[in-house]
Amino acid sequence: MQSLLAAVLAWLSLNFSLPAVEQPPAVRFVAPESMMAMRRQLADGERPAATGRADVHAFYDDRSGVVYLPQGWTGDTPAESSMLVHELVHHLQKVRGDRFACPAEREKLAYRAQSRWLEEAGTSLAREFQVDPMTLLVRTNCMH
Repeated sequence: MQSLLAAVLAWLSLNFSLPAVEQPPAVRFVAPESMMAMRRQLADGERPAATGRADVHAFYDDRSGVVYLPQGWTGDTPAESSMLVHELVHHLQKVRGDRFACPAEREKLAYRAQSRWLEEAGTSLAREFQVDPMTLLVRTNCMH
């Protein structure tokens, strides 16, 4: 896990001008069926747009700096490792001190990085997660 974390963090820094960090975030594994409830509890109302989704594959808790992945996750497939890519973007956004107009706005770079990771492995967000361009538009833009 440590070597994958280091490789992904270096890749993100090189490809997306995100800060290089020496210490990766903590990673914890939770039962997939309880992931949504746990995310809601940790978010405590801070991310209503994001917590309304039923397809939470992984998440990052800003307050604790912990990446949560589903039990059974190995990172051995492009889809699984891309989940880590997405959440590490959020960690590096926090390290850099990024601010966003709404919770959805912080997803733009995370999905862009995840998409590139998957494309480099010969697959896509649509194929692995059924995330099409319209879904991306909704998930990454403030709708107020």
